[in-house]
Amino acid sequence: MKTIRVILVAAALAAALPGAAIPSVSWAQHRGPDSLGADWRAQQDQARGGVQSGRLVPLSRVIEMIGRRVPGRVLDAGLEGRNYRVRWATADGRRIDFIVDAETGQIISGG
Repeated sequence: MKTIRVILVAAALAAALPGAAIPSVSWAQHRGPDSLGADWRAQQDQARGGVQSGRLVPLSRVIEMIGRRVPGRVLDAGLEGRNYRVRWATADGRRIDFIVDAETGQIISGG
């Protein structure tokens, strides 16, 4: 019982921390295919390789940046060509699709 209580408290604390729910690029592997398309695994591998080589900004950093600008949560995120697409649910219930340059981290459209 004590272990369960510790796990529940830790989960509650993690959820309450700013940015705690921010997914990383590896987040997609736990979710399965999503609305970004059937080739999500190839996109993930491409993004991971780009981040490791220093060519691409980590998707987690992009999501953190969006979260600072627009309160809400990520719905989907992935690499599309040379850009990240981040589908975002705002705190007031709107949905925004952000297009972000994966090399510079600059928001191209959305918000």
